[in-house]
Amino acid sequence: MKTILLAYDGTEPSERALARAGEIAKAFDAAVHVTSVAPVLVGTRGMGPYDPADPPSEHMKQLESAQARLADEGVKATLVPAQGDPVDAILAIADKVEADLIVLGSHDRSLIEHVLGMSVSGGVARKARRDVLIAH
Repeated sequence: MKTILLAYDGTEPSERALARAGEIAKAFDAAVHVTSVAPVLVGTRGMGPYDPADPPSEHMKQLESAQARLADEGVKATLVPAQGDPVDAILAIADKVEADLIVLGSHDRSLIEHVLGMSVSGGVARKARRDVLIAH
């Protein structure tokens, strides 16, 4: 294992994913890339493409926080900010960095959210052509 992609959003599940990614990276001396995806709003007129409550600048802060936490554990991380559909962005970045493993957290979702495909971890797990570790 040479390359790990960590999808991070600052939530408790992603904190667990960060810890797992750090442990695995140290064990295998693997490179770590960290992404946080700012979703793009569809059909917004005059507001701009991003949710004002979830702008790319907040995602950059999340990335910097993850990088600092990993550095405290002796793991160097490359930051990969992204925008768009989170599942598609994570998978595209995994392809770009040739990740051997994608690590992300799982949020508790309602049955309706799962049925509507609103689970990022579930979407990544279903569509990935790479190994996926989902921290619970």
